[in-house]
Amino acid sequence: MASEELQKDLEEVKVLLEKATTKRVRDALTAEKSKIETEIKNKMQQKSQKKAELLDNEKPAAVVAPITTGYMVKISNYGWDQSDKFVKIYITLTGVHQVPTENVQVHFTERSFDLLVKNLNGKSYSMIVNNLLKPISVEGSSKEVKTDTVLMCRKKVENTRWDYLTQVEKECKEKEKPSYDTETDPSEGLMNVLKKIYEDGDDNMKQTINKAWVESREKQAKGDMEF
Repeated sequence: MASEELQKDLEEVKVLLEKATTKRVRDALTAEKSKIETEIKNKMQQKSQKKAELLDNEKPAAVVAPITTGYMVKISNYGWDQSDKFVKIYITLTGVHQVPTENVQVHFTERSFDLLVKNLNGKSYSMIVNNLLKPISVEGSSKEVKTDTVLMCRKKVENTRWDYLTQVEKECKEKEKPSYDTETDPSEGLMNVLKKIYEDGDDNMKQTINKAWVESREKQAKGDMEF
């Protein structure tokens, strides 16, 4: 029954109650009056509850800000050292010791490692090194995070010396070495060596080479004249 109809019934009962003269009729009307009033009260509560639910449904959904790890930075600056058992890679990242442990991840294979540091000062850092000079022990390798990050690559064969960290680095260095081909002109090979030393040397070295070259040319010219 609608609230409006209940309200009309209540008004009518009140009118009858005023006109009733016998106790029996007054008691019956009083009971009916209480019943209608209770029913009206329940209807009002239900209406208020539905209105509140409707308002809640109309509220915009809370916007949850996505967790961002910032843009990716490739780590290119690092140092490395070695002992009889380990090759140690030193990577300095300010504040890395303050991030959660799970944010520093490293994956080792026998000839590579992959480091990922997530959400450090709004950025993520990545370092991938492939083609290590020699095999490492995956199970024996680990990471240490203090004020910087240290990767401990355990040598698969202990007491072996690594002259380079990667095979690529070794090949590049060997290509830079001067060639001593015995089948070519010896003087040409010597010139290549002197040219390499001159390019890599300091000012004093360059002056010494220039002086030696001038003296050599003067002696050569003098010998030609004597002949």
